[in-house]
Amino acid sequence: MCSSSLPNDVAITAHEEPVPYYETMSKPLIGISGRRWPATKLGDQVPVAMRHVEFDLHFADYPRSVVLAGGLPVELARDADTDEIVERLDGLILSGGGDLDPELYGAQPHDRLGEVERERDEWEMALLRAARGRSVPVLAICRGFQLMNVAYGGSLHQHVELDEGAGHPQWDVDARTFTHQVHVVRGTVTATIYPEVVGVNSLHHQTVDRIGEGLIVTARATDGVVEGLESPDGGLLGVQWHPELLSAPDPSFVWLVRAASQAASTQK
Repeated sequence: MCSSSLPNDVAITAHEEPVPYYETMSKPLIGISGRRWPATKLGDQVPVAMRHVEFDLHFADYPRSVVLAGGLPVELARDADTDEIVERLDGLILSGGGDLDPELYGAQPHDRLGEVERERDEWEMALLRAARGRSVPVLAICRGFQLMNVAYGGSLHQHVELDEGAGHPQWDVDARTFTHQVHVVRGTVTATIYPEVVGVNSLHHQTVDRIGEGLIVTARATDGVVEGLESPDGGLLGVQWHPELLSAPDPSFVWLVRAASQAASTQK
């Protein structure tokens, strides 16, 4: 359990101890999206011969959380057909990262917009479409949460400052620290895995604006900012914070692994 600056009487996660994984269920294969960068992103230490090479970047806490929840993680590359990739998967994680291209939701770039990766945007939207088409459960985190909203026709606020509302972009705080609270909406799938009040971290400077068509709001920060969304069928769950950095495993990963295992059993 990580440290917290919140009051001691505030519920932090749905479970003080990790939820046990039932080994009678088969371990599902969980795909994890990631970035693709030019080697020059590594700086001056890259030799001249390697400066035109690309590398795929995946943060280790995502696969680690999948393993702790009882699943088998696989880090995805974008070279193969997305339908063929998803056909092999039992579950999908859309991971965090940089800003989405505002052209995707009909907006002009804000002057504080970060570097966009349009190829990644389109790749992950294709993964999401393929997963939804095959009823593969999806957990969307931070950027993935924003992408899920845009994919369903929603839009984003392109920049919020630290002194606005609950103080969302906490870049100078350890990511494993709780920086504000979110309130979970009763009657949602999200409410079955989290308590009514959850302590979260905050690694985003963009927030949801217009809600995507058909999506259900499942959590809000104390300033009203939407921090959770899900689909009506409960197969797509998104959170604005980074649960992979907060507990081992976080209830959202347990949900994904169990949902993926059940879905895989149904399809067999």
